Formats: sequence, C-alpha cells, structure tokens
Amino acid sequence: MTGRRTTQKVIRFKSAFWLPGFDAPQPPGEYLVDYDEEPIEVANHMGWRRVSTFIHLPAISAKGATQQMVTVDPTFLEDALKKDQSGQ
Repeated sequence: MTGRRTTQKVIRFKSAFWLPGFDAPQPPGEYLVDYDEEPIEVANHMGWRRVSTFIHLPAISAKGATQQMVTVDPTFLEDALKKDQSGQ
C-alpha cells in the first residue's frame, strides 16, 4: 500500500466568503485548496480517505501578499461554494 497523497484544486468564489476559523471574510477570487488523503483497502479494493483540507490564503490573484495555508472543514467549504454559486 502506498503512502499519503495530496491533490490540489482551484476553487472560485464570486462573492466574499467566510469560514469558521477565519479572522475576516475573504474577497472573491480563485483559491488553491489541498486535499490530503490516505490509502484505505475495503473488500480487496483500494481507495482514498480524505484526512485534511487546506485553503491557501490569500486568493491566487493577490500579489506580494504573505501566503498561508489554513485548515478548513471540507463540509463548510463545500457549503460556502454552493451558497456562492447559487447567489445566496
């Protein structure tokens, strides 16, 4: 069995958004998200289980800003994206 893997995805917010643990709302833009996963085996089939999710702050377009990775709950992140996409 292999070790952990990290996959990256770019997500886009059309409006400012806030997630638990953030000091302030984040502006609209594209953000890089890392998903750390570990291998699992179920009934002789290989799969991956997400063990942590990080968002890179600030947005990709922010030039010269200090970059940081913040741990986020993937459920809250997905909910914020759905809300943003529906215009709520």
